[in-house]
Amino acid sequence: MSSSAQENFSGTRPVAPQHAFDVARLTAYMREHVDAAIGELQVEQFKGGQSNPTFRLSDGRRRYVLRRKPPGALLASAHAVDREFRVIRALAATEVPVAHAEVLCEDVDVIGTVFYVMDYVEGRIFWDPTLPGLAKEERGAMYDEMNRVIAALHRVDPAAIGLADFGRPGNYIERQVARWTKQYRAAQTERIEAAERLIDWLPQHIPPEGETRIVHGDFRVDNVIFHRTEARILAVLDWELSTLGDPLVDFAYHCLGWRLPFETLRGMGGLDIEPLGIPDEASYLQRYLQRVGGRRSVSADDWTYYLVFNMFRLVGILQGVAARALQGNASNALALETGRRTRPLAEQAWALAQTMSRAAKPAS
Repeated sequence: MSSSAQENFSGTRPVAPQHAFDVARLTAYMREHVDAAIGELQVEQFKGGQSNPTFRLSDGRRRYVLRRKPPGALLASAHAVDREFRVIRALAATEVPVAHAEVLCEDVDVIGTVFYVMDYVEGRIFWDPTLPGLAKEERGAMYDEMNRVIAALHRVDPAAIGLADFGRPGNYIERQVARWTKQYRAAQTERIEAAERLIDWLPQHIPPEGETRIVHGDFRVDNVIFHRTEARILAVLDWELSTLGDPLVDFAYHCLGWRLPFETLRGMGGLDIEPLGIPDEASYLQRYLQRVGGRRSVSADDWTYYLVFNMFRLVGILQGVAARALQGNASNALALETGRRTRPLAEQAWALAQTMSRAAKPAS
């Protein structure tokens, strides 16, 4: 799994025909808006990523990254590269490491879709959460660094960095359940009984809401760039799903890595991680709660709900990947295979929901 994941998702490849654009026009735009000295650009497409096609640009002197909306019919509110750009710009002055955002282009005549350009960050990206090839102590330090960074994000006051209006206040989980139900329905390719049950169950068991903070929405090991030799994150990537919401829900999504199956969804479910130096889920959660200031505890039932919701959310994401693959405009060659993991994940989520002590009765 580890070698194939690195091979399948790491590095770049030639630009896919369906994602090709006018490089000369992009070059002219960047000379005007980024750096007048930019030379002839060479463009490669990153292998990783299922949603927004991402490209490495180089003129032999400097390198940049371009993220664009994919072509074709898109789900409402999806692929929001403009929001990515805004949050990266805003976080630049905080403890959260991000790449320098250069320019957002909303003129679709330049390359055909909205896009933004940020600086390229040199470092390591791990696609396997077991971090193969590292020593036990290094793995522990890497996980502690991820814990530190997501806690730093959740300590940021959105209003203090100009993001008070980055999401609607209140009823975050309720709105998220409705949103991902809608996204799932819009991309649905077949009936999945477990997903139908979750759609009925989730609105009836919503826990009390916590404080409002910036949530990343997809914080996981392959969305951070580590330093080449140190257990230090240089940049957090892929802010497409970021908004304002409950930080514990965001952290629970990050912790799905402990629950998801290793072979199909690059998780650590079923693995013995103690010999690897990777902390268990419970101690990782407690360290996070300490770092955000101990302002909040979480009951076992609430934590289970957050995990179930996030599994359902991932079901919606995977269904979207499958739908785009069937349309022929998904950004990753393995998209159709990824989409096939929707049903087993929905079934895992429904089984987990049944373990809640209050699962048998709706919340009042």
